[in-house]
Amino acid sequence: MRSFTRASLIAMAAPHIAFSQPQCRQALALGLDVSGSVDLQEYRLQLDGVAAALQSPKVVEKLLASKDTFIELSVYEWSGPGHQRLLQGWTAVTSREVITDIANTLRGVERIPVDPSTGLGRAMLYGADALAQRPDCWSHSLDLSGDGQSNSGIHPQDARIDPALDNVVVNALVVGANVPGRDLTAYFEAYVLHGIGSFTMQASNFKEFETAMIKKLLREMQGIVVSYAPPPADQ
Repeated sequence: MRSFTRASLIAMAAPHIAFSQPQCRQALALGLDVSGSVDLQEYRLQLDGVAAALQSPKVVEKLLASKDTFIELSVYEWSGPGHQRLLQGWTAVTSREVITDIANTLRGVERIPVDPSTGLGRAMLYGADALAQRPDCWSHSLDLSGDGQSNSGIHPQDARIDPALDNVVVNALVVGANVPGRDLTAYFEAYVLHGIGSFTMQASNFKEFETAMIKKLLREMQGIVVSYAPPPADQ
């Protein structure tokens, strides 16, 4: 879901205005759960799944939908309150070559020892702080993957009311949503989702992560793509 700034409202109200340079239409931070419940194979499926999703034809088409606007992307991993690791710093996604570079970076990441607990609240605030580094982007989205409930650090429902998240839409990719005896999707919807239009996407297991991430990215990138259109000749 988009949260509009003054710049985006001006752009939509007067699409014939030419910008001196391309504008960032969306800042999108992806936060990946690497807590103790995620084994090495699942870790690899998750990072390689994001890489493959970014390179899927439909996602590439959405990422590069406009020559006058672009999406900025950042990727980090998280576990307990003391572990958030930046895997891909903010990058303007402006070409297929850039997408390939990001995908190759993620495929080359190696796992390191981390706090095995699950600090969803801290992961949310880390993502919000990262998005604050891109104030000129028209909208700010935080995409958190997770396969369990928070069990350490600030509670996600408390993080959600932090002013840092005021203009951020938080979506979630829930892994293991169909595990008997728990309703993880309901948990994320109750305590993690934030902002108008926020949503969850479900994957039964990490083998389905790539497919779910493709669907999630496509939904997150829906909306108006503002492109330059010259004014009529008589104006």
